Amino acid sequence: MSSVSDSTEWLEADGLGGFASGTSSGIRTRRYHALLLTATTPPSERKTLVNGLEAWVETARGTWFLTSQRYAPEVVYPDGVTRIKNFELRPWPAWRFELDETLGIEQELFVPYGRSAVVLIWRLAGDPGNRAKLIVRPFLSGRDFHGTHHENDSFIFEPKLSGDQVRWKPYNGIPAVVAQSTGSYRHSPTWYRNFCYVEERARGLDYVEDLASPGLFDWDLLAGAATLIFFAEGFSDIGNEDGGTVGIANKIRAQELERRKVFSNRLSAASDSYLVQRGSGKTIIAGYPWFGDWGRDTFISLRGLCLATDRLAAARDILLEWASTVSMGMLPNRFPDRGVQPEFNSVDASLWYIIAVSEYLNATRARPDLEDRAVTEKLHTAIDAILSGYSGGTRFRIKVDEDGLLAAGEPGVQLTWMDAKVDGQVITPRIGKPVEVQALWINALWVGQSFSSQWKPFFTKAAETFAIRFWNQMRNQLFDVLDVDHQPGAVDASCRPNQILSVGGLPLVLLSMGRARQVVKTVEAALYTPMGLRSLAPEEPGYVPRYEGDAWHRDSAYHQGTVWPWLIGPFIEAWVRVRGNTREAKELARKQFLEPLLYHLDQAGLGHVSEIADAAPPHTPRGCPFQAWSLGELLRLDQVVLR
Repeated sequence: MSSVSDSTEWLEADGLGGFASGTSSGIRTRRYHALLLTATTPPSERKTLVNGLEAWVETARGTWFLTSQRYAPEVVYPDGVTRIKNFELRPWPAWRFELDETLGIEQELFVPYGRSAVVLIWRLAGDPGNRAKLIVRPFLSGRDFHGTHHENDSFIFEPKLSGDQVRWKPYNGIPAVVAQSTGSYRHSPTWYRNFCYVEERARGLDYVEDLASPGLFDWDLLAGAATLIFFAEGFSDIGNEDGGTVGIANKIRAQELERRKVFSNRLSAASDSYLVQRGSGKTIIAGYPWFGDWGRDTFISLRGLCLATDRLAAARDILLEWASTVSMGMLPNRFPDRGVQPEFNSVDASLWYIIAVSEYLNATRARPDLEDRAVTEKLHTAIDAILSGYSGGTRFRIKVDEDGLLAAGEPGVQLTWMDAKVDGQVITPRIGKPVEVQALWINALWVGQSFSSQWKPFFTKAAETFAIRFWNQMRNQLFDVLDVDHQPGAVDASCRPNQILSVGGLPLVLLSMGRARQVVKTVEAALYTPMGLRSLAPEEPGYVPRYEGDAWHRDSAYHQGTVWPWLIGPFIEAWVRVRGNTREAKELARKQFLEPLLYHLDQAGLGHVSEIADAAPPHTPRGCPFQAWSLGELLRLDQVVLR
């Protein structure tokens, strides 16, 4: 049982980029909370079709609501949330409502994999007497999933009825919504106005919305369970299936139960949400509810989401898909949609790709069924293209310097993972030679030299220079950036977590063991929190303790102290390495560092890990409640590093 709250959220992803999501209380707090949210060009071009519903039960003893809505300025009505007595997350969201001492309602909701659809089922629990009618009024929009909807004269309420299906086409250019049910439909068009989304209000965004309700469905619960299926026309095959609503729902339910049995635990179950279709292949959604598939996030998270969970075929498909996008040694940081110019604003995405390829190939060596020379050659070709592009020089002044290290950056462009930009100003520009970029570059050269000797001298020189130049003797840590703004000798000595990648998170330890221990000690003392690592130490200039306010304030704090859970992976791996990778060290790390983060699985995005958290206690979760690389690193720790 999970706690019922406006701040705990559930997610049901469809494997296409669309999803259903909401809170355990049933009150929608985000504009992204919806029952049917469809990716019209999987996994992108997402549209919100069915936002939610109002539901109530009528019996001879009275009428009870099962739902609650929040309206502006701050009114919660009706009182359905007070009747929730139990909420369960697995195998999918399910609620138990207590109407009176002898009567309850059970509701379940699930999204079938590979179909833009959602199935809702209500059942009686107890004796209602001689009458029990369930009435449901759906709320529709038909808008971009980032937007809000407002009352207008263009919304088309008129339905098309066919058997047990009701079809609405609110706007041209938006997929039609089909409702298939075991109940009766009565057309009764109206607008529900001024829904209030408190999470959007806290983020300084448009938070008030009007939704259209074309009519009502009702069921006699004494005759059996009430079933309601919503699907997006053209994006689901449900409308073509035979067997009636009950037969279709039972078939889909059985299929989903069987499919979800393979998940050994809730981390594994959660990981499935991020692997989605792109064209004929696969990709990884960086985070729900608002991110798409991004290069850097994909390659960091793939190691946990795919390799640690033995989804090697999916990893292969993803890596092959990206291999064809190398341009001048760079991979786009945003996967290019058809007809959209790729964004190559990342120095590290390509290097993370090389690390992911290397670990994938290592994993397949023990799996003859997945070894494929043609695949290996294509991946090696991509690695060579990246290393050649970087060594020879490419966009944004990315080029190997005379000391063997990788220089990168120019004004106005954010190239590292600390990529916040506000009103044209890059908050953490880090132009020059960022420490984690060097760690990635050296590890990438190490991978390259394993199959091409031309990269061996590059690797040797870069590794030697790194160990000498990056050590900050005065602070017993590494500099964050060398040759700042391409000025030889200029340094940024800020205490940031990027230095941890020289010891953990990547194949190689790039420092002597004594210095590696000192780095881990410094990072633990200044940056560690139970939610991950701070992006800047509290004593540093520019430190921001909380990630809150409007977009300007939030983006300004994004990498200026804000905690990032994904960094717990490199940190714990480094912590264990400097203690000799012993069984005792791993067990202690699991108890001391991993268990507090596992507690977070019940705090925000249920079963998942948030994108970020406040730097100051109590480290309130912020950002995306469902983040791929946060969960990926937790899986990598649990299944690989601490085994």
